[in-house]
Amino acid sequence: MKNYLLKQLRFVRENTINCVAEMNDKASLFIPKGFNNNIKWNLGHIYVVQEKFAFYFIKEKMIMPNNFSELFTTGTKPTNWGDQALPTISELIRLLENQIDRIEQSLEFRLKEVIETPFTTSTGLTLSTVEELLSFCLFHEGMHFATIKSYKRIIRMRERKNKGI
Repeated sequence: MKNYLLKQLRFVRENTINCVAEMNDKASLFIPKGFNNNIKWNLGHIYVVQEKFAFYFIKEKMIMPNNFSELFTTGTKPTNWGDQALPTISELIRLLENQIDRIEQSLEFRLKEVIETPFTTSTGLTLSTVEELLSFCLFHEGMHFATIKSYKRIIRMRERKNKGI
C-alpha cells in the first residue's frame, strides 16, 4: 500500500497537469495585468522547487534541465528571460510527470529520513525530514495550481472579448 503523502502528491500533480494539458505555448506566456508571471513560469517553478525539496536536501541527483534555475527559481520572472530558450508546455508536462514517478520510486521508504541541515521556508516553517519537505510541496503546488487556474480564467475571458462573445 502506497503512502498517503505520495498519493496526495500524485493527485495534486495530476490536477496541475490536467489543467494545462490542452494549453498552447502562446497562451502559457500571457502575463495578466498586475501580475509578474505566467502559466509557463508557474509550471517551471513548481518543478524546480519540488526537485530541490525532494532530492537536493538528501543529496540525491536532481534532474534540472539547462537554464531552469535561471528561468524558474523564486524571484525570477518572465520579463527577465530575454531570448533564452524556453521549454514547451509538453516538455514541462513530461518533466512534471516523470518527477512524481521518480519521487515515488526513490523516496517511498525514506520519508522519515532526517535531512542534514533543516530548511526554513520563506514563510518561517522549518522542515527537517523528507516527509516534511514533500508535505510542504503539497501546499506550494496547490498555491501555484490556484494561480494557474486563475490565469486560465483571465485568458479565456480575454479570448472571448477579442472574439466579441
